[in-house]
Amino acid sequence: MNIRIAVFVLLMSMVAQPSMADSVASTIEQIRGRILAAQPGLPISTLSESEFPGLYEVELRGGQKIYTSKTGDYLLAGELYKVTGQGLVNLTQQAKNEIRVSKISAIDESQMIVFSPKNRKATITVFTDIDCGYCRKLHRDVPTLNEMGIAVRYLAFPRAGAGSKTYQKMVSAWCAEDKLDAMNKLKSGIPIPVKTCVNPIEEQHQLGQQLGVNGTPALVLENGRLVPGYLEPQQMAMAVGLN
Repeated sequence: MNIRIAVFVLLMSMVAQPSMADSVASTIEQIRGRILAAQPGLPISTLSESEFPGLYEVELRGGQKIYTSKTGDYLLAGELYKVTGQGLVNLTQQAKNEIRVSKISAIDESQMIVFSPKNRKATITVFTDIDCGYCRKLHRDVPTLNEMGIAVRYLAFPRAGAGSKTYQKMVSAWCAEDKLDAMNKLKSGIPIPVKTCVNPIEEQHQLGQQLGVNGTPALVLENGRLVPGYLEPQQMAMAVGLN
């Protein structure tokens, strides 16, 4: 065969075949349609290939992950692990951590209430509720944590939801001229002047729900790991890698 003809035939065959990306996208849409046909209204957030060949990852709103076959005929709920020479790697949690890092990194610190040390060595982002007992206990540790070099960044998570008394207190804190002083007072049970302004309280509450927060305090470490509940300062130092 003439070389030019051979090259032309090869190029035409490449053009005629769909790209791998197009093939994957088509498969994903077929899976989405198959699942939604069986369960209309299922809150699918993302759908993508998993690291395991032939297995696709379905993320639901709220952070739950399920897995499906390439045809969408089978669903598997659970966590996916990879066996490595260093042990087992939880790919499901790893993916959740990456999402938390991405979502929280997109929030400017001006939208948070931040207690930062002069020499910041580590940062924790805390979904907090003003009236939560363990949230107040954690807040009493903030000076100690700052001395250790740990910055504490607060995001709002009023457990009673929008319109509650706690919600209104948090709006006042985020709208205060001195946010740190307002937070200190509220965490100590001291009332502050009622304030209103454009604020991120509802948005942050919804974000917490999307990232798997279902109670307070909920700590998100810099690697995206979600730690529910209170930690003593030394435990916190270990969690952020300072010990």
